[in-house]
Amino acid sequence: MFSVASLGIAQGMQFPVAENSEALEKIGKEESTYLLLDKSLQFRITETVNALYNFEFEKAERGFLVMQYQYPEHPLPYFLMGLSTWWKIAPDVENKKMDDQFLNQMDVVIAKAKKMLDKDSGNKEAAFFLAGAYGFQGRLLSERKSWTKATFAGKNALKYLNLSRGEEELNPELLLGDALFNYFSVWIPENYPILKPVVALFPKGDKELGLRQLEDVAQNAFYARVEAQYFLFRLYASEEKQPYKALAITDYLHAKFPNNPYFHRSYARHLYTVGRITESKEQSEEILQRIEAKWTGYEANSGRYAAFYLAQFYDRINDRALAKKYYLQTLSYGEESESQESGYYLYALIALGKMANEDKDKVKAKEYFNQVKKYAKRKHPAHKEARDYIKKNKL
Repeated sequence: MFSVASLGIAQGMQFPVAENSEALEKIGKEESTYLLLDKSLQFRITETVNALYNFEFEKAERGFLVMQYQYPEHPLPYFLMGLSTWWKIAPDVENKKMDDQFLNQMDVVIAKAKKMLDKDSGNKEAAFFLAGAYGFQGRLLSERKSWTKATFAGKNALKYLNLSRGEEELNPELLLGDALFNYFSVWIPENYPILKPVVALFPKGDKELGLRQLEDVAQNAFYARVEAQYFLFRLYASEEKQPYKALAITDYLHAKFPNNPYFHRSYARHLYTVGRITESKEQSEEILQRIEAKWTGYEANSGRYAAFYLAQFYDRINDRALAKKYYLQTLSYGEESESQESGYYLYALIALGKMANEDKDKVKAKEYFNQVKKYAKRKHPAHKEARDYIKKNKL
């Protein structure tokens, strides 16, 4: 699920050849002004940024501390440090241990970017960092169901994205903002009618154009490449109903950053979604092995995904013993990560309930189906399936 506050993110792309001297002069001026356009810096920190996404946090954060020393008043190194904290949160977003640290890091970014904007009201780079910081804060606050604070952050993200829009032919480093604005300014009122008055204050977007721009950023960006790919595979999987495109992106991301548990489980998920269940099984086995070995970021939430895919594999080849083992493991991981309302947890309960009923253990079967009714919202398909099964089988 995306939120209004999903809009903000750091930007970065390679720029095209300018077609006239005026454009060249403008790009040259911005390149000397905007740190995001500094190609020598990008070259120097490529390994550091890659380390971040590969969950080598110690290595990445050493590099970001050096950047903070070199550019103490610029929001970029502080944003990257905050991004490191965000990716520590991402594999298990229910874990609140680093919330205060992350929100405080984004506050520092906001303060430094506002100082830049005070000096130059037309500074698009500053506006993008403000949009990014407010957007990330809103993403976390919406996960915490702090709706008032999340909406405030989301409004600010939209405000600064709107301020930084345009001139993408001269500033492709900043194109991700246009892409997210175009897509989500249409998507938000379609999915969150209560926020229509907020979005109505801004220019109307274009979802198709937004997707094309995201593809452009995902192929050519430096700072924003991976974040654009993250948005793309989630949009293709859930909103655009194009699972093969989502799979292609997660295949690339897992190959590029093999130690990133979020990309790893997303790759396993999309293999499962398109029916490549044997390959999904192999990736899921590796995920569970890494959890057992205590790899960084591999925890119960990823285990819930992996155990469910393994259960489904063995269910389909009629190996009931192993299927039951992994359905039970899905429940165990779900309880550890407090994800009892998740689809995988609920459908693991349904599968176990059916197995118990087939084994003539109606008491156990009813217990499983009653748990589905307990944890699923009444409108959830799993709730209806549980009600129907109980009625049909007189449990």
